[in-house]
Amino acid sequence: MAIATTSQFWTSRLNGEDPASPTVVRNNTVFSAAGSGASASGGDWVVTDARYSQTASTGGNTLLACISYTVVPNTTEIIMAIDNGTHRVEVKASGQKIKLIGTSTVESSEELDISMVEQNPVPLVLRLTLDASGNGRLYMREIIEDDDAQTHYLSVTGASSTSNVISWGNNTGTIKWSSVYATTHGAFGPDELAPSEFATDTLIRMALSIVQTIKDSQRMFLKTHLDDSQIRYGFDVSSEMISRTPAPIVNVMLRGIDSPIFASLGGGEVDQSYEVLIYVITRGTNYENAFRTGLNIVGEIFDEVYTTTGLKGTTDSLNEYSLELDHKMNNEHMTCVHLLTLTYDRRINMRRR
Repeated sequence: MAIATTSQFWTSRLNGEDPASPTVVRNNTVFSAAGSGASASGGDWVVTDARYSQTASTGGNTLLACISYTVVPNTTEIIMAIDNGTHRVEVKASGQKIKLIGTSTVESSEELDISMVEQNPVPLVLRLTLDASGNGRLYMREIIEDDDAQTHYLSVTGASSTSNVISWGNNTGTIKWSSVYATTHGAFGPDELAPSEFATDTLIRMALSIVQTIKDSQRMFLKTHLDDSQIRYGFDVSSEMISRTPAPIVNVMLRGIDSPIFASLGGGEVDQSYEVLIYVITRGTNYENAFRTGLNIVGEIFDEVYTTTGLKGTTDSLNEYSLELDHKMNNEHMTCVHLLTLTYDRRINMRRR
């Protein structure tokens, strides 16, 4: 799936209240209940014998839940499932592990402390996705890659199905459902639709979307001199990280956000200003060549983002840029860093939170 657009959002958002009667009603689809073994307690929706469902789309769907066990459910218990009319994927309890089931079954490699018995425990966040082609994924703790750069999600092909339903709950054990979010707008990973609409509007729709725009470019230097691993969001721009990555490198960073004015009474829409930094790093024994290569890459980045982003004058506008060019000041200076700064204005819908 791609990064969520401004018209794609969580269509259901629950934070411990009755799923059939949520506190927030605007843009919030309710779930139908089957069973009465559930109640609100301590900010959680505690379920012993109940299930909840709503109609899924025939395309991609996402179901996100933050849970913990008070009593561990049976190993046959299906706690989350998505059917999109052609395929079905299920999340099944397995002690302190989790299984993802489709045409095959895969299990988490480590125990997840769902009962929260370890020191400083936190509830487990599970994100189940199923796209239109039947590809299912289960993300644990919103982690895509672990510290060793290994994928941290489970993947299966969905089993054949003719139903259209997003469902969750349990009939055995006791599960605290702290939060449950769902969307029928697509199958979104953690870097495509965040639980927080604010995080989605800022990091994902602004900064990570620019990273993806640069990766997708067919301009000469961008497609021939860099691969995807060299174009990234600058979570880590330490000298150690930069030295381990072969040049050229493109680091995109979101430096700040301002909201000088609410665009409507009551704050239903807000104008926000974003400052995006794009560092282009090149190296070479011949500094002139490194400088020129870096400037060509900066130029192609500018041309790409200028022609593909910030084009909607009423809601999304690229209105300012600046460029700082590096220069060699001593013989040890072998790394060239050019900095392109872009300023965007965007109008944000605040009614989906």
